[in-house]
Amino acid sequence: MLHNTMNIWIIIGIGIIAIVGIFYAFYKQKINKAREQQRLTLTQNISHELKTPVASIRGALETILMHPDMTEEQRRQFIERAYQQSGRLANLVEDISTINKLDTQTDFYTRLQLDLYTVVENVVQDLSLRASQAGATITHNIPKHLIISGNYTLLYSIFHNIVDNAINYVEKAEISIQLTSQDPSNLYFSITDNGQGVPNEALAHIFERFYRVDKGRSRKAGGTGLGLSIVKHAVIFHGGKITAINRPEGGLEFQFSLARRAK
Repeated sequence: MLHNTMNIWIIIGIGIIAIVGIFYAFYKQKINKAREQQRLTLTQNISHELKTPVASIRGALETILMHPDMTEEQRRQFIERAYQQSGRLANLVEDISTINKLDTQTDFYTRLQLDLYTVVENVVQDLSLRASQAGATITHNIPKHLIISGNYTLLYSIFHNIVDNAINYVEKAEISIQLTSQDPSNLYFSITDNGQGVPNEALAHIFERFYRVDKGRSRKAGGTGLGLSIVKHAVIFHGGKITAINRPEGGLEFQFSLARRAK
């Protein structure tokens, strides 16, 4: 009797293992399909984004070659167009490389003890000329000696990309970078502008790769469509979270946290 009972439990156990194995194989197949679809979508998006600057560069150079009698001024205009698009192409390739490293090679980015005041000050200084030309102002309340264990390049990209977007898309932007609170583990920030914000249905998508609220305007401004995606990945790398909301008084607000120490 005992022997028969044991045999029954062994059979049941084998059956459970077999069922779990089937479900695991099915789940793994689903995950692999999802990843493959994600890779396919990303490849298609990259291909689409690369086509525009490449076609523009080729068109400008072909025009120069096919019209040797054009004036020097006309030739210069086409060369400048090709040069501008080559810059956009270089930015796109660099952003794709950054996203890829954040996805698969996070150990590529080393961490050091950094002063966030210096990081933000460098962002403000580097964007000061563009801000002045666009009639924008940038202010911040980041105190000196606000130490964090992080990667300078990624921290810089967080503040730079958000502020740069505001300069590009808000007329005479008033941009404010604020340390809103802190505790022993985390730092909390807010970056606001005085623009019109974005449609509510777009808020859930603005951190997606190649997503643009205004595609035509973004391309005209030279955006790659990857800036805010890099911001999100860089925040996650630093143990934080980020959201975007439309301010009641108008404009967009990015709220995010950063861990003081590596997690």
